[in-house]
Amino acid sequence: MSELEHLSQSLARNLKHWRGERGFTLDTLAARSGVSRGMIIQIEQARTNPSVGTAVKLADALGVSIATLLDRDHGPQVRVVAPGERMRMWSTPTGSFNELLVGTELRGPVELWSWRLEPGDGSSSDPHPDGTAELIHVTEGVLTLIVDGEPHTVAAGCSAVFEANAPHAYRNDGTETLAMTMAVSVPPAR
Repeated sequence: MSELEHLSQSLARNLKHWRGERGFTLDTLAARSGVSRGMIIQIEQARTNPSVGTAVKLADALGVSIATLLDRDHGPQVRVVAPGERMRMWSTPTGSFNELLVGTELRGPVELWSWRLEPGDGSSSDPHPDGTAELIHVTEGVLTLIVDGEPHTVAAGCSAVFEANAPHAYRNDGTETLAMTMAVSVPPAR
């Protein structure tokens, strides 16, 4: 089974589990996430691989992290994630990518991401639920962070934190590769 097939199977199993855990019908999850009922059915049957944006909307609506939604197995208190086990969620032909490093559900979902953006590349995100915070630390290059239409420059060695309940984007407007680490804290589902 390919990596993508494993990912589809994990997502299908976990989406069904967390939807049941929350007591959400298909219609409830569709209304909360903005993802169509038909798409949710296809995902739960592992018949499609949703976009990163769709997976994020579903995780946000369920009040769980992407790591939890894609987790292959639920195990011990300590989980070590080797480099080959990271989940690449987004990439471009020029070499930009992000990888989910690790996540947890303790006291609300928390995710740790590694990002690489090549010059000229960028990625945008829909608003997350109120109370979601993103923390960014740039290790190489210069990040143009756009939150609710306003650009902010974050240079190598600098960090930023923001409430992610507004549209936001990450861009590399420079000439060097941009590398950053991001933590995302999502409030638990109510």
